[in-house]
Amino acid sequence: MSQPREPRDPHDPASATTSSHDSGFEDTPMPSRQPQGEGEGRLGDAYGRILTRLEDSSGELSWEGLKAELDEAVKFEAEVEEFTRDELALLRAWVERDMQEFRRHLAAGGEGVASWLGIDLDVLSRSVSSALMSIADRTVVDRAHFEEDLEAARADYTSGEVIAPGLLHCVHCEAITTLTRPSVLEPCHACGHRFFARGAPQPAPSTDADPRD
Repeated sequence: MSQPREPRDPHDPASATTSSHDSGFEDTPMPSRQPQGEGEGRLGDAYGRILTRLEDSSGELSWEGLKAELDEAVKFEAEVEEFTRDELALLRAWVERDMQEFRRHLAAGGEGVASWLGIDLDVLSRSVSSALMSIADRTVVDRAHFEEDLEAARADYTSGEVIAPGLLHCVHCEAITTLTRPSVLEPCHACGHRFFARGAPQPAPSTDADPRD
């Protein structure tokens, strides 16, 4: 059975030097805290600069034209800032994703930048707001390409890819394709479209009201 300890005099220097060990904790220096979000801030700033460079270009902006201008803007970022290859790839993918969603919004009859963002433009920096409005003004939406983009968003696979065997369906006409071995996926044999999802098509939810209601 352990003996009770003698009470220590708080004014005794020997007591002060051993109290940390008695408590079970070492007097080790606290690690320095690193600033949080530094990388995210650099990438966010670069995102804004890319939007500004898209604004500075001229002429109508088709989807192919936008991607070409985006390539040039990302290339410029690679020359003026020290980004890794992965960071540059992420930047490009993020801007392309948002611009694709923006174009879908406009093609579906959206009223502009504010309705797409869902916030007041006054809360944005002037450069970002101006860039987005310029891109909206210059955007040319090809309806056929827009529909293809919607199909691609619902698809798991695109023709030309090598994929594992199984049952797939065309997201355009829902025709079934069955692969029995790893194969290059061909365009839909029924309609010629390129996008597929794995499995059988899901039936649309019924909208018929219950006659007993």
